[in-house]
Amino acid sequence: MTTHKNLLGGPDPTYLPENEEAYRLLGEESRPPAEVAAQYPTFSLAWAMLADDAFEAGRVVESYAYARTGYHRGLDALRRAGWKGHGPIPWDHRANRGFLRCLAALARAAGAIDEKDETERCWQFLKDSSEEAYAELKR
Repeated sequence: MTTHKNLLGGPDPTYLPENEEAYRLLGEESRPPAEVAAQYPTFSLAWAMLADDAFEAGRVVESYAYARTGYHRGLDALRRAGWKGHGPIPWDHRANRGFLRCLAALARAAGAIDEKDETERCWQFLKDSSEEAYAELKR
């Protein structure tokens, strides 16, 4: 992947490392997200899938908990990848999508339990991190 120097002086995009085995378990083996999250607890996509499933089933607090877990695991991974607390987290990089989906799921669940400040903070964080993810996930 080619990274170009940011001429505006902001931080370079952050690209999380891929976890091919976790993707294989979800895809080829059709393993449930809970099993993948248990085997790979740092894999935010599994937590995002759990959050989405719980939300769709009306289990909002459970969705919030799954999303928050994936969000914090993703923050840890971003920091390990060199992220300094701000800057682009590109949606088009597959490994970033789990974190970005958790961030959106956290915003959605926070909104459902009327946690207004958290809802606004998470949506703004998503927009600041990736306009493309924000457009895709805020529906």
